[in-house]
Parts: sequence; C-alpha cells; structure tokens
Amino acid sequence: MSGNGDKVVLKSCFDCVKSIESVYTGGCVAINKDESRLFTTCNEDIEVLDLSTGAKVAELKGDTEIVTSFAVKPDGTHLVAASRSQLITIWDLSTFKTVRSFKAHDAPIITMDIDQTSTLVATGSADSTVKVWDIDRGYCTHNFKGHGGLITSVKFHPSKDKLCLVSSSDDGIIRVWNLKTGKCESVLESHVSVVRSIDFTQDDEGQHMITAGRDKVINVWNWKRKSLVRTIPVYETIEAAGILAAGTETGFGNKNTRVIYSGGENGVLRLWDMDSGEELFVQTKELNAKHAFVSVLYLPQAQNLVAVTNDQNLLFYGVTKRLERERQIVGYNEEIIDMAYVGRDQRYLAVATNTEQLRVYNTSDLNCELAYGHKDIILCLSVHSGCSIMATGSKDNMAMVWVVNMSAPANRRVTCVATALGHTKAVGAVCLAQGSGCPFMITGSEDRTVKMWDLSPLRAIIDNPESAVAAISESGPIKLRSLYTFQAHDKDINSICVAPSDTIFATGSQDKTAKVWDIATGKPLGTLQGHRRGVWNVAFSPVDRVIATTSADRTVKLWSLSDFGCLKTLEGHTNSVLCVEFLTKGTQLMTTGSDGLIKLWNIKDAECVLTLDKHENKIWTLAKQQSEEFVATGGADSTIYIWKDTTQDEIERLHKEDAKLLEQQQALDNFLAAKDYRNAILLTLSLDQPHRLLNIFRDVMTAAEHRHALSSEDSTDADEQDAKRAIMGAHAVDEVIGTLAPDQLERLLGYVRNWNTNGKFAHIAQAALYCILTQYTSKDILALPSAKDLIAAVQPYSERHFSRFDGLLTDSFIIDYTLHAMDSVHPAGMEALTIGDSDSDGEL
Repeated sequence: MSGNGDKVVLKSCFDCVKSIESVYTGGCVAINKDESRLFTTCNEDIEVLDLSTGAKVAELKGDTEIVTSFAVKPDGTHLVAASRSQLITIWDLSTFKTVRSFKAHDAPIITMDIDQTSTLVATGSADSTVKVWDIDRGYCTHNFKGHGGLITSVKFHPSKDKLCLVSSSDDGIIRVWNLKTGKCESVLESHVSVVRSIDFTQDDEGQHMITAGRDKVINVWNWKRKSLVRTIPVYETIEAAGILAAGTETGFGNKNTRVIYSGGENGVLRLWDMDSGEELFVQTKELNAKHAFVSVLYLPQAQNLVAVTNDQNLLFYGVTKRLERERQIVGYNEEIIDMAYVGRDQRYLAVATNTEQLRVYNTSDLNCELAYGHKDIILCLSVHSGCSIMATGSKDNMAMVWVVNMSAPANRRVTCVATALGHTKAVGAVCLAQGSGCPFMITGSEDRTVKMWDLSPLRAIIDNPESAVAAISESGPIKLRSLYTFQAHDKDINSICVAPSDTIFATGSQDKTAKVWDIATGKPLGTLQGHRRGVWNVAFSPVDRVIATTSADRTVKLWSLSDFGCLKTLEGHTNSVLCVEFLTKGTQLMTTGSDGLIKLWNIKDAECVLTLDKHENKIWTLAKQQSEEFVATGGADSTIYIWKDTTQDEIERLHKEDAKLLEQQQALDNFLAAKDYRNAILLTLSLDQPHRLLNIFRDVMTAAEHRHALSSEDSTDADEQDAKRAIMGAHAVDEVIGTLAPDQLERLLGYVRNWNTNGKFAHIAQAALYCILTQYTSKDILALPSAKDLIAAVQPYSERHFSRFDGLLTDSFIIDYTLHAMDSVHPAGMEALTIGDSDSDGEL
C-alpha cells in the first residue's frame, strides 16, 4: 500500500521504555539537607525522587493508610513518617527499608520536626498533645499537654544549647516547651487563627522567631523576652513562611536585610523586610492560574524557593532571579486527555490533562514545563508538521495557538501567540494545517459547529518560531479571524483531522457518522455511515486515499475517499476504540481503547499482530513521532507510557538466536555421532528440547536391549555387560544424570513428568526417574523450587502404570496355567492317537 519502491518492514514489537506516573498526590513534601533528594507523599506511599531530574529513586511502601506527615533527619540517614494508622515508621534511607514502627498517639499525627542533632523528633497530633521521641531508640522522652485543639505546627529551636520546642494549635495559641525541665516556658497569644509556620533566624542563633498563619499576618518575636516585636499584615491566608539565609542577594534592600518569604491562597510568593515589615517584592501571578500554595520549601544551596501547589505541582523559583520560575515537577496528571510530540527533535511531549495548564514533558529527563493561558480544562491539541507550532482547545470555548521553543528561558519556552474566540461551547477538536501553504486551523465544538481560522498573521512565526515570538509576546496574543462557520453534525464533534494534502478534512461525531469536507469552501464531500455508535477519532492515511475511523461500537473502519465506501472493518477491542494512528507508510494501524489495550494491525490482512496491556484504565490518546521510533499513550489511569519500536532489534535477535541454534544443533549431532552422551544430554537440556532428549534415551535403551537379545548368556562382551548393569542402557548416560546441576535436574524432572503422562514413553520416564532416585537423596530433590509440584504430578500416573503392569502380570499366569493343563493330558490317549495314525499310513 505504500506506493513506492522502498521495502516496508512491518512493525511487530514495541517495548515500554519509560513511564510518567504520579509522584505527588497532596500532603507532605520534604527535601534532604544536601538538596539531592525530594520526598513526596503519593497516597499511602512515600516517593523518593532525584531532585535534579525528578526521576524516581525508590518507593517507601506504606501501611495501606494515608501518610499524614514525615520528616527527614538533617544528617540524611533516616526518614520518620506517620500515617492515619497512628503509627510512626522509621526508614533507613541507605537501604530504603523499615527500621522500626510503633504507635505514637491516640489520633493521627499532623506535623513533625527533627532537631539539628538528628536525635529527637517532635510530633503534633489531633489529640492535642505534643510528644518528643528518641529516633534511634524508639521511645518517648517527653509528652507535652496543654493545647486546647489539634496541633498544627512544631519546630525545634536551632541552637543545640537551647533545648526548646515551639508548638502551635488551631486556636492560634503558641507554646514554648523546655526539654530540660519538661515544662511550658511561655504561652504566646497573638494569632487569632491557625498557625501554619514557625521559623527562626540563623545568623544570631535564633534570637528572633517568626510565626504565620491563616489570620493573614506574620508575627516577629523576640526569643529571649518571648515578646511580640512586630506584626506584618499580608492580607492573604498564609500556608508557609520562613526566613532566607543571611546575606542572600535577592536584589531588594541591602545585603544585611533580613528577608521573610511567604506563600498562601493567592498562589504567589512575597518577600518582606523582617526589621521594617515592608513588602519587598510580590510575584506577578501566571495568566489564568488558579492554584494556591500549600507549602514552600527553602533551598539555601541552590537559592530556590520550592512552592507546592494545591493542584500537586512543585514550582522552583530563583531567589536571586526576582523569583522567576526556573523549573517545575508535576506531581499528578489526573486523566490524560490528549498528547502530541513537539520540538524540533521531538524530544518533548505536550500533554492535555484535567487542568487548564498545558504541560510539556522532556522525555529524556521527565522535567516538565507548565504553560498558563486557558481558563478551563484543555480538551484537545494539535501540532504543526514543523513541531514548533501547537494549537489547543478548551472548555473555556476558546482555541489557542502556541509556539514551543524549549531552548528559550524557562518562562518563555511555551508562549501563546494567538487566540480563537467564537464558539459558544467547549472546543473539543482542533487541527492545524500540515503543509507549508496558506496556514489555517479547523476547530470543532460541542455547539456542533466547525470553524476555519485564518493563521496568515502568524506566517512569520510559523516560518521562524524562535525569532518572531518575542514581538508577539510583548504585544499580546493575536486575535484570529474565522473564515467560515457551519453546523457539521447533529451531536458533539469528537475529532477533526486535516488530510496531508491540506485540501480536505474529516470530522467524527457522536451522531455515529464521520464526514469529509472541502477545506476551501467548507462544503461536504461525503458521509461515512456504518458505525452503530459515536465516532471517537478519525485519521487520514499518509499515502493512500483512505481514512480510518474508530467508534464506541468497538470497531475500526477503513473507508475509501473515492466513493466513501467501507473497505475493511477491524474487530478485536472489547470496548470503545478511542484513538487511531497510521504507521509504517500507511500499511499498519495502531489503536487504543477503553479496554486499556493498545493494538497494532496489519491493514492488508486485517490482522492484529500485537497487543500491549499496561494501562489500568481507558486510553484516551496516542501520540507518535514523525520517525515512528517512539509512540506515547495516556489515559484515565494518570500514567503516560512511552513505547519504542524494537522490531529491528527483535529481527536481529531472532537471526542471532537462529544462527546460534543451528550451531548448537550441529554440535549436538556431532556429540551423538561420537557417542559423547554427557555433552549431548547437557546441550539438549540447555536448548530445552525434551523430545530430542527422549529420542536419545530411547535410542540408547533400544540399542542395549538389541545387544542383549543377540548375545548369549555366557557372553563376556564389555558393551553387553555395560548394558546389563546400566539403568538407562549405558553407564555414560547414568553418570550424566547423576551429576546434573540443580536447575538441570529440575528441568529433567519436568520432562519426566510430561513423558510419564503418555503410556508409549512411560518406560523411559520410569527408567529416568529410577536413575534419579538412586543417585540423589530426598533432600537434594526436595530442595528444588518446584519439587512438590513435580512429585504430585508424577505420582498418580506412576500408580496407574504399575496397576497396568500388575494386570499384565496377572494375565500372564493364564498362559502358565494353559501350558500346565496341556502337560497333564493322559499319555495313553496320545499313544493311541499315534498308533491309529500309523495303521492308516500302513494301509495306504
């Protein structure tokens, strides 16, 4: 079907080489002191990630209950975690194994902190108590009572000489505990709501303390006098606050300015002068971003503030770079709705999920770029053939055009350059022109209309995205103009695809039809009718005048663009088929479905040649590189799998295996010709050829029986004597069986089990079994992993064979009885018979 003279190698093998999974589902986040590891909560487990790449290093399996809090020792050797089961678990971070677990409180632990010596951990619980534990010994050293509500924050004083602990509760009360006396030193009453953060200055050994909470203020305290120095109104609910290291060059104030950072419900970071209470800097919020910050971590070595958002993202901001976003780690993707490869080298994967953010993953190191612009969930996306221009459609009734330049600064890598506003309902399908001619974009909506948008104002950007995007971004996105609008279907439009020639396009709808349209005029050219349920996806063949459609009726159909008739119907999915792509120059199809399966089809014979089963839920989208080396799939299980085409590797591997097998077969024939039974049997076992081994045993035993039959009883021939004594017909065979390695012995017993089920081979199986039992102890046999199963399978058939032999032996006694009866006939009668015969002969 390719239409050219090049040989087409059909794909037959794809291997999963990478996955993008959930690493943070909300809750506690921590970073070790040397800033090399990131620890996140993922449901009931704790994920250990490499901070520089975001790659998963290990997973600390929980106790099936949600993790409520955890903390890492400053020396980085252990992690202390608590869950809703009220247990504290201590993990060794060198082996990622549990050291000990013990029950700590009568209610879940909400917060915890570890002192600078890595000796003590303080836990605050919903039972209104604060406890201090010796981590290495696992016992409670202090139990502080006095708070009237659940504990919201605990913090050790940084000075090793001042053994003090500060705790706060949801009633706004802050208590200072002396660990030497075990008593409350002071009660600080200034907050009127939940206190979320406590921190100390480091340059003066903690002489000042700050507290911040949901009463929208930051309080600065003199630690020595336990008195309030200053209240800084921030006018937003604060979830995290802290003090930057002394001397940090923020670009605001002078070098000696002590700077407080804060983050909360507004989703922006703010810097404050601790001594004057003046606001030094406030971030500009991302366009249409809806997130709030639930935690902020300070990395003094990297000079980063890591903001944890309520939509499970980790945003890294440069402290010395006016808090510009440098990178981000996406913790949770929710449902993967649509994907496409972008970038000049197509190393990046644009992903639309159940959020308003556009996410672009680097498939090499799994770092992710977030692009804000839409006001509601992104439903679809399309990429231009140059892979630098991308379009998205959203529930905000708008389509946007983006430029992707991953070599640009962090906040300019994905830039919105144009918007298309005109639909009255969600834009559920979008497709860009693929050629280099007049640029355009087609959109389809839940309002059942199709619009064509003129992209000629973006011609300069399309031709040279890197140089032209700066001017557009400064003036703002261009508003696109619609060239025509018409109602295309009677129900929602699910998919739009533009033909490679840019002359026609197709739409698929929930009204069970797909339609083909002329791009220039917008007039219908044909209707593809035949599906029994809604059409989910449409795709044009890159070579032939053929179009593929997928439907909720569990089928894939191929249609001719000449007469719009159905050419073939592919059946194999057990649920709705959601996505389809042509591969291998139009000779193959890859499909995904609600059954969680990925299928590869040969179009010529309509045969499914490969099924991949790794997703746990419906697969909404399938993306392929232009080279088709990699494909990516994503769906409702929040996981993206990247698959590599390993067909050529598999062909080469099979060729090597065939060549090696041919060599081994020749070696086996040589061993048998030389009667080298040891090497022949060992090679047969390594090749896993039970039938060949059976033939060897049968030939040896038959030859021995033949020699025995031809030789006389007094023969002294050595071979004949060898055959008499050998169980398997030759001593060499017996010796090989008696010196097998455990794995070889287990394999031979597996062969014996199978041979024993057939009466024709039972005598060989029994001889081999007898040879094994006489040369190995029961301890040797029972040490084999599958010994019990093998014995259980051999025993019933062996009993059946012996019962049959007993019956034959019993029947053989009838012959003895008959012969004995014949010997007992009267001799006189026999003599008379003989005389009578003689007389008759005489007369004759």
